[in-house]
Formats: sequence, structure tokens, C-alpha cells
Amino acid sequence: MDHSVPRRDFGPLTVFFGEKNGKYPDGNQLTVRGRDTLAVFDSPLVANRIGAEFDEADLCILGHVHEDHITGLHRIPGAAVHAHEADIDAVRSWEGLARHYGYGEQALRQMKAKVEADFHFHPRPDAHAYRDGARWDLGGVTVQAIHMPGHTSGHCVLLVEPMGVAFIGDIDLSGFGPYYGDGTSNLAQFRQTLKRVADVPASVWVTSHHRGAVTERSNFLSALSAFASKIDQRSQTLLERLAGEPKSLDELVRLRLLYPTDYQELWVDFVERRTIAQHLDELLGEGRIERLEDGRFLKRG
Repeated sequence: MDHSVPRRDFGPLTVFFGEKNGKYPDGNQLTVRGRDTLAVFDSPLVANRIGAEFDEADLCILGHVHEDHITGLHRIPGAAVHAHEADIDAVRSWEGLARHYGYGEQALRQMKAKVEADFHFHPRPDAHAYRDGARWDLGGVTVQAIHMPGHTSGHCVLLVEPMGVAFIGDIDLSGFGPYYGDGTSNLAQFRQTLKRVADVPASVWVTSHHRGAVTERSNFLSALSAFASKIDQRSQTLLERLAGEPKSLDELVRLRLLYPTDYQELWVDFVERRTIAQHLDELLGEGRIERLEDGRFLKRG
């Protein structure tokens, strides 16, 4: 074990913090030891530095599937892997993960090389699918899956009882805000998730990235409000850009909504397009913008 990995214990639960408090491409690892079963939630890069407390896992429950959440699966070939039925194909094969991303063919070829080299991608065709409300009895400790889609179609909160610890995954309370830019992501679903997650009966909230463990409800609610507000801030930015002079989707993508204009990654153009298109659909539905005959968009009023 790398004893430099910072950790925080909550009874039978341990949060191992990744580099820079789990900032992407790393993440935070949660382990739960019941009388009968050692379970791990996701498997970020830090999982590869933990040692026996991860490597001896009997069960891996994935809150959702993205490349940075499955990097330790190669270390636990004998553990049972479970993912929500809407995300299951993404852990079972590269083809499923590619559909999950939804990127173009060239970007997918590059992405495959990246996830194999940088994230130790090893498909798990043996992975089991679970549904909303699924429960696992670890022996004196139970885990319940609560479907909270938006980030991915199968994203779930994993609630550990009787401790009341909620692993909220990529509802990560970061300054970046909610991410809904992949093929199975959904802005409308994420909005509903952000309303519902506050009602999960928890006293500790653990994020995959950035925040780590939040132990005060007032702090959680404040961080959640700031996180959720990013969505409306993005809509407002688009409205400002569409005021007075119409713009096409291509023009809006070039201006960037999420990332700085000098930031380059394989997924950036697709993610910007997918995100902006969802906001435009929402604004059209609300009657706040209109689509002109030439396909460009213009703010009403």
C-alpha cells in the first residue's frame, strides 16, 4: 500500500482521496467492509495505489461508468462487478463504452487508445446489471442504489446504512458544475436529480471528485446550490450571446460554453456541441429564443 494516500474513516467506510482531492483524471475511492463482504464503489486511478484494502474486494458497485471510474477493475478480476442497467454495456465492452460517449469515429479511435493506456481499461463482460432500488447486504451494513440520471443515463447515488453515508459520484459539487455532455447525458434529467439528491437521508456526502467528504448538511446544501446554479448561468450566457445577433450552433460551439478556448482534449468539441444543443432545446421550449429559417438562433424580445 502507498501510505501517502490520504484517507478518512467513517466506521466501516473509508474514503481514499485521489490526487488533488480526486480531481480528474483521478477520483476518490470509497470502500465498505461488512462482516461478510468488502465492497468498493467505483475504481478511480487512486485504487491502483491503495493495496490490499482495495485489491481484496469481493464486490465493486459502480455508481456510473466513465473511464475514470473503472481504472482499478484490472486489479480485482475475481470481484463481482455491478453497474446500473442503463450503464452496463459501457463496462462490458469497448463498443458499449463508445456508444456511451457518442463521439465521432476519429475521436473514438483516439479515445480507445487513451483509456487503455492512461486508465487501464479492461472490459468486464461478466458485469451484473442492477436496477433502481437494488440493495446489497454486506453483513451489518447495507448499500442501496438510488437512480439519479443526468451525468450518465445510469448514474446512481449509493447510500450506505446504518451510517447514512451517500456516495453521490459525479454530482461532485465542483466549481465546473454539472457535466451532461456525453451521448447518454441528459440536461433535463440532471435538473431533476439536483432537486432530488437533497432528499437522500444521509449525514455524510462523498463525491467522486473535488469535495471529497462533506459532513455538515448546511455545507452540503450550500455547495449543491452553487453547483446547480451553473446550469442557469450557462443558459444566461447563451441568451447574452444570442441577443441582437443570431448565431448558429457551430458558431456557439467555437465560442465555447464550458471550456476555455485554448483548452484542447479529444472530447471537447463533441461535449460543447452536445451541451449547447441541450440548452438551446430547453430555451426553445421555454420560448426564450427562436430558430430562424437559416437554422441560426436568436433571443426573443
